[in-house]
Amino acid sequence: MVQQLIDRIYECSFAPDMWPDVLDELSHLAEAQGGVLFAAREKVSRWTASPALSEHVENFMRGDWLSNCTRGGKLFSRRHPGFLTDDDVYTAEELERDPNYCDFLRPRGLGFSAATAIALPTGDTGIICLERSHNRGPVEPSIIRRLDELRPHLARAAFLATRLQLERARVAGETFALIGLPALVLDDDGRVISANDPSNSLHRYVRWRAHDRVSLVDAAADSLLRQAMDALDHDIVGAPRSFAARSGEDAVPMIANLVPIRGAARDIFVRCAAVLVMTPVGSPQAPAVELVQSLYDLTPAEARVARGLVAGKTLEEIAAEQFVSRNTVRTHLRGVMEKTGCNRQAEV
Repeated sequence: MVQQLIDRIYECSFAPDMWPDVLDELSHLAEAQGGVLFAAREKVSRWTASPALSEHVENFMRGDWLSNCTRGGKLFSRRHPGFLTDDDVYTAEELERDPNYCDFLRPRGLGFSAATAIALPTGDTGIICLERSHNRGPVEPSIIRRLDELRPHLARAAFLATRLQLERARVAGETFALIGLPALVLDDDGRVISANDPSNSLHRYVRWRAHDRVSLVDAAADSLLRQAMDALDHDIVGAPRSFAARSGEDAVPMIANLVPIRGAARDIFVRCAAVLVMTPVGSPQAPAVELVQSLYDLTPAEARVARGLVAGKTLEEIAAEQFVSRNTVRTHLRGVMEKTGCNRQAEV
């Protein structure tokens, strides 16, 4: 039975969807109601839980409880290579005053746990908490010993999952390098987790920031990039995906393309969310309508207006060509300018 659980723990490295079932098995071992796995750096950004705890964790994350939660920090500060109980990291007085215990866990019938913190090679921390019913009482030392026997396997599985996702990020970037395109692979917090060799040439367009984050030199393009990143998990219609990116120097303009990496929601420890690909604009000629539409996520009508502007036509000429009113063209023009990050027709 234990060996089967160990096998399933390692399978989670390749199939993140298995973590809720493994957390459920661990919670049965701890005689707990359920388990939850968090991944965190500056803040908790990803989690998965066994079915019995999912609703509680969703309520916890939606409320303001996380900002007052001290359990993760206390666990990590102990640097203990095993599971710890609440009494190991809190005094009795601290537990009675802690709002997460008094106002969230205990009213929901919880309040005793066994938890461990795992340092990951990305600088993130993985935290596994097995939440026991308050009526059941503290987790016994004998159960902690059994959990500690499994803890090295949990740590290796988390480490392996992280390495596999980092390799996935590297391969994504190198795929674009094969055709000479600079590419940065971003996680869902906007941190760069992989940068291919051609991206070294982007210093005129991209600024590196603290904590492996980047921004675009072009303020308008950078604003559109933030909007695009925020929209990744929500599939917002009309969210920017491609937009012009200029530099402060006399350099070839670039098109910034944010390419989502599908399936990222399944990943817990490293979530490769998107690839930022920078494409130089090589021709002064007005591009085909289909290309304009796909690059900037324009509607067909917006794409025709954009191409007309690039070809040097006035709004009146575009309206006459398309047999629509000038006001209709102006409406499409607003969409073009918003999606391309331009403030004036001349910039388009």
